[in-house]
Parts: sequence; C-alpha cells; structure tokens
Amino acid sequence: MSDILRELLCVSEKAANIARACRQQEALFQLLIEEKKEGEKNKKFAVDFKTLADVLVQEVIKQNMENKFPGLGKKIFGEESNEFTNDWGETIIMRLCPTEEETVGLLNKVLNGNKLASEALAKVIHQDIVFSDPALDAIEINIPQDILGIWVDPIDSTYQYIKGSGDIKSNQGIFPSGLQCVTILIGVYDIQTGVPLMGVINQPFVSQDLNTLRWKGQCYWGLSYMGTNVHSLLPPVSTKNSSETQSQVTPNARSEAECTHPFSAVISTSEKETIKAALSRVCGERIFRAAGAGYKSLCVVLGLVDIYIFSDDTTFKWDSCAAHAILRAMGGGMVDLKECLERNPDSGLDLPQLMYHVGNEGAAGVDQWANKGGLIAYRSEKQLETFLRLLLRHLAPAGART
Repeated sequence: MSDILRELLCVSEKAANIARACRQQEALFQLLIEEKKEGEKNKKFAVDFKTLADVLVQEVIKQNMENKFPGLGKKIFGEESNEFTNDWGETIIMRLCPTEEETVGLLNKVLNGNKLASEALAKVIHQDIVFSDPALDAIEINIPQDILGIWVDPIDSTYQYIKGSGDIKSNQGIFPSGLQCVTILIGVYDIQTGVPLMGVINQPFVSQDLNTLRWKGQCYWGLSYMGTNVHSLLPPVSTKNSSETQSQVTPNARSEAECTHPFSAVISTSEKETIKAALSRVCGERIFRAAGAGYKSLCVVLGLVDIYIFSDDTTFKWDSCAAHAILRAMGGGMVDLKECLERNPDSGLDLPQLMYHVGNEGAAGVDQWANKGGLIAYRSEKQLETFLRLLLRHLAPAGART
C-alpha cells in the first residue's frame, strides 16, 4: 500500500475535525472569516472569503506530510495563502507549531486573545488520527515520492461552509446547497506527466446528531497507478433504488423517462443558458443543481449522476484533481469540455483529460491554474462518448464553441 495515501487519509480526517470544530460556536466562527486579497479571489464571486479553517487545514496537511515524508511539503499546493490579519492589524503567518502550547499562542494572536477558542482548536490540530480501511490495507504498491505533486482545496464551497445551513433537503440524494456540499479535496498527480494518481475527498458534514448537534462525515479515496486501480467505494447505489425516488416515481414512469433521456447530470446554478438548453434535451428533467465543484464531482463518484458538466473557467486544479484520480481508478475521468466540443468523435483521438503539472500560459494569480476550457466528470468512457454526441447534436452552432 502507498504509505502516502494512508497518511493523506489520516490528515484529511484531521482536517475534517478542524472544519467541524470551527463551526461549533457561531460567535467564534464569525471571528474566523476574512475577505481574500485580490490575487486570491475567484472572479466567479463578487466577494470571496477565506476562513481560518481554510488556512489551518491547508497548513496542517502540508506540515503533517512534511513530517512523515521530508521534502513532500514543498510540493503541496493550494488555494489559500497562510497570511491572516487580526483585529489589531497584525499580519500573522499561520503555521503548525511543534507543540500544542505554541499553536495555542499563535492562534491566540489570530483570534484576538480568545484563549478558550485557541485551546480548543489547538487540541484538534494536534490530535492523533488513525485511519483503517481493509481495501486500502490489502494494497501493496510503492509510488516514488519524487514524482509526486499534491493539490489541496482545504475547504471547497467556502460560502456554504460560512452560511452553515444543515437543514437543506436532498433531491434524489443530491443536496443543492448546505453543509453537505462542503468537501476537503486532496489530489496527488505525477509532476512529469500531469496525470492524477491518488485522490481523497473528505465530506465533513454528512449527518447530524439531532441531540448533540454534532456532525459526522465520510471519506472517499482512489488510486490509479501503473495498471493498479483501486478505490474505497462499493458498487454505486443508483438513485433509481433510493427510497426517496421510489416514493416519487413509479417504476414504469421511471423506466420510460430513462429510455427517453438516458443521462443524468449535475450542474452549477451559474451554468450558461446554451449548455442548459442542450442538457435539457439530453437529460430531460434529470438535471440537478448543486453547490461546490468538489461536491458535484463527488456526486459522479457516488453514482448519483452520470455527468458533472461545467462550461466556465472558474474551477481550478485543486478543485478537480482529487475527484479525477478517484474517477480514473473507477474507469472514468475528467476532461476539458471546450476541447471535447471541438474534437471530432470519429477521429480516434484520445479524450482531452485534464492535466495538473503546467499552468496556463500568460495567466497570473489563481487564473494560471484554472481549468480554462471547463470540464466534464464521468464514470464511463463509453457513456461519455455517447453523451458528447447527443450534447453536440443539441448545441446551437454558435453555442458549441463558446
């Protein structure tokens, strides 16, 4: 088994504990929000925030991996800078200190002297985590450390994390918004080829105990390397078999709908009208809207939908690498939408998979790591080819290239 993957799973669970801890007290949480600086902002959002949870998670992942695998910490890249400004105007470089007491001292500066909150967070940060998975334990594979790079999105869907809605109802298992859409994403790629090799998606807020109001999460992983493909998921549970779906749609009606519109898709609420119009002809009513690039990708991983499609250039390498690696391990992948629409399906050319080692030429700031052509996440290559043929058929000529 790759010891690196095992450690990434442990550190993702520690990260999930931090995310949950930061949400326990609303008054505390309001202290943790800071507007991002210009170079860090995602142009999709008018106001883009980072939280102390974002920064803590990223730094904990970096430092833990560096401690276990010297040299690897320098090859971990993410969305957030580790600078934080407190109410006293002090700029603090957030890092994981060697001892819990030192971390308390650093957090105390960030949290404007709130020692109680600093102690609670420091305890979570320095807590040891043990992760066990029989499927993972059975793997014996060694991936050279020197070829690895790591993309991290410490808290994907920060807006949903800040908003903190825990009572959103799902639509056939898919949450349109809420804490369930928050994910921690860790993707490992080959720095020479850009191919994703390992992925971890941790969903910190899956179910809430109504008595204690505490949340439990779920972690998913996948590995694809040199012909070895393994992942943490059992055969996917189709939405066709969920009790929610069965209570709403009769078997005959469902079968008829699926024959007419064989695909289901998850999209962003901001998706372009041309894509939505074409999708409605391909998928009918089986189009779901959801927050968070990581969560929408997870919906494909879990088999809740066939396709995640996004035509804009406001997702980034840290948004897609983790899910891409898991999907590769399952026989799927993640491709550049624009290149797919320009590609002749009969050409025999390989699908244009997203790559993770080279930035966009001429771009600056976060834009150099944007998925410029949009993306499609899928679980089956054969299914994707059929989907693309149908999508191209229904896209207007002008819209097919925008």
